[in-house]
Amino acid sequence: MKQNRDTEFVHLGLKDYQETWDYQQRLFDSSVALKIENRKLAEDNQTLVPNHLIFVHHPHVYTLGKSGDPRHLLLTDELLKSKQAKFYKINRGGDITYHGPGQIVGYPIIDLDSFFTDIHRYLRYLEEAVILTLSDYGIMGGRVDGLTGVWIDYETDNPRKICALGVKTSRWVTMHGFALNVNTNLEYFDYIVPCGIVDKTVTSMEKELGSHVEISKVEERLLNHLADIFHMNIVTKQIR
Repeated sequence: MKQNRDTEFVHLGLKDYQETWDYQQRLFDSSVALKIENRKLAEDNQTLVPNHLIFVHHPHVYTLGKSGDPRHLLLTDELLKSKQAKFYKINRGGDITYHGPGQIVGYPIIDLDSFFTDIHRYLRYLEEAVILTLSDYGIMGGRVDGLTGVWIDYETDNPRKICALGVKTSRWVTMHGFALNVNTNLEYFDYIVPCGIVDKTVTSMEKELGSHVEISKVEERLLNHLADIFHMNIVTKQIR
């Protein structure tokens, strides 16, 4: 099968979750359909499967993965509305999480056949890009055994989650991704059991550094680290 590491990057700015999910789904479905069609053809006649990387900021929203527990949302419909937040059940792995302003949400829609066919490795690479980005700001991030995402004070009994991960794959095409808390209003995490984990807290770059962080600079560093780790050739389609 032909390999392609060109990756089209687009920043959608502040975008409604449902609109972004629909956009993701169209790209994902198109790539999966193309892979199915390619398998019927000789390699010389196959079409390269495109790769996409989306950065976006969402208005306040809670999303629940397919294996998640709805009871981990601690708000009634009325209170949800009062917080100007929405709630969606979605088709990624994992439990419940929050997205909102001041958070970098990344959605790689890539064909792992062009990189490596290992979901565990894929998740670790996403985490590593975030860990390197945090290190650029003097924040030491790492992993907690048995848990996905990136954590602060990860070697202690009280780690704090700074980046959540949740992905879906089909025929080695990925969707959904990660959410890094930069200047996030952490109060919104008080209304859920984040990722279904009852004994851990969340944090942000702003909280760890004690000052507001220029999010566009973080995005630039994160994009570069993702490109380096995955050996992607980034092709910019649109910057917000």
